[in-house]
Amino acid sequence: MPEDRKPPIAFETTSTVGAPPDVVYAHLADPRSYIGLSPLIVAVDDVRHGHDAEGRAIAEYVAVERFRLVGPLRWDNRIRVRMVSTPPHGPLVSEVRSPGWVSLRAVVELTPVPEGTRVDERVTAHAPTPLRRFVAGQARQVAAYRAAELTRRMATR
Repeated sequence: MPEDRKPPIAFETTSTVGAPPDVVYAHLADPRSYIGLSPLIVAVDDVRHGHDAEGRAIAEYVAVERFRLVGPLRWDNRIRVRMVSTPPHGPLVSEVRSPGWVSLRAVVELTPVPEGTRVDERVTAHAPTPLRRFVAGQARQVAAYRAAELTRRMATR
């Protein structure tokens, strides 16, 4: 099967956070909130905001993923992100372009529930064959961490 014909890496996560959808939306729509919300993101640079013709908010930015290698060695991966969010509380769609022909799309939907907000995230990613296993593992780990960290952050609001 040619590279571009491989099925995408795809999975979903669901969590419930103890804050209303508008609070969760405001947090997730801010690119700087992803520093530490994703365990790999250590910086967000070059943030540009705008709106499209339908009134959706657009944020384009560069996020720096830090991978720890052996001992003190690390690798900073600069990824381009385009996030489209639909006020007042979703969905939020992030499209990521990473070096090495890796791309990822995450769609987050927020639903009010008695406990606060249910956060559903659908992730699809594409990667060359040599990177697929690594990308799939990292994406799943990051999604699980992000759900736990968002839950923790929203509990203090």
